[in-house]
Amino acid sequence: MLDQFKGCLLGAAIGDALGMARESTPPDFQRLHEGYRRAWRGHPNAGLKPGQFTDDTQMMLLVAGMLADGTYSESAYAAALARMYMNEELRFPDGAVDAACRHLLLSGEKSVGVASNTAGCISIAIPFALAYAEPVDVTERVVQACSVTHTHPAAHAGAVTVGMLVHYAVRGRSDALTLAGKHAGLEDVTLGNKIRDAVRLANEGISLESALSVIGNDVTVYQTVPLAFFLIHRIRDASALLNTAAHVGGNTDTIALICGAYIGAVYGKTALPGDLLEGLECRSEIESVAARLYERCTTKP
Repeated sequence: MLDQFKGCLLGAAIGDALGMARESTPPDFQRLHEGYRRAWRGHPNAGLKPGQFTDDTQMMLLVAGMLADGTYSESAYAAALARMYMNEELRFPDGAVDAACRHLLLSGEKSVGVASNTAGCISIAIPFALAYAEPVDVTERVVQACSVTHTHPAAHAGAVTVGMLVHYAVRGRSDALTLAGKHAGLEDVTLGNKIRDAVRLANEGISLESALSVIGNDVTVYQTVPLAFFLIHRIRDASALLNTAAHVGGNTDTIALICGAYIGAVYGKTALPGDLLEGLECRSEIESVAARLYERCTTKP
């Protein structure tokens, strides 16, 4: 299971880094460039090098590290996130995260979340999914953590859905996608229906271009999460899945992050493309966090 813990965090970071250069751009399936690339001049991520990831992975690793060290609390997470923002370390943060951090720095209050249905808090669900053995604990902790930046129930539903997908996948459940879809319906009927429709489209064999016109690729959980489910259902090969997810445009970094986390959770680190592992920023640090988190979660008191 250690290999799955490492694979999940590494896969998420790889997906994020692959999608980084194309975040907020139109889809491009005519030129499926393999490997990491630099964002175009003028893009908010233009200062990042190929293989570097965005705020999604930064936030995921922040939470994972605190859980591994036994220092996590919502207040500690909020303070650490605000410090990163103040020091201009967060990379092109989600609008809700940006607003929450500014509010926290100005007011010093603990409850600063924004009523946004964007997918900016989805990545922090992954460490909780790895850390907690009981689904109810994953759900409760994810909602509490997401509330630091996002208070909208839809954002919570999207994060819980991804969290449950990883939770079941890393524990070897072959029906992880189905179970996560059911959780989505329980958390938010609209999200559950959109995921169900996306899976149906994937099974019907609709082209990716046509699917995008129906599902969408924007920053809301209502498009980001269903599109990730579509891609996971449609594409079985790890390299092809990650590469395609990185070209869907829109919220491509988060979409690819979800796909990468799933691949790593199911198949482990060994299933991830070697060249992408080699070129990934902070690879050894990510593996170290995963190992510490695994040790803490599996060591009996």
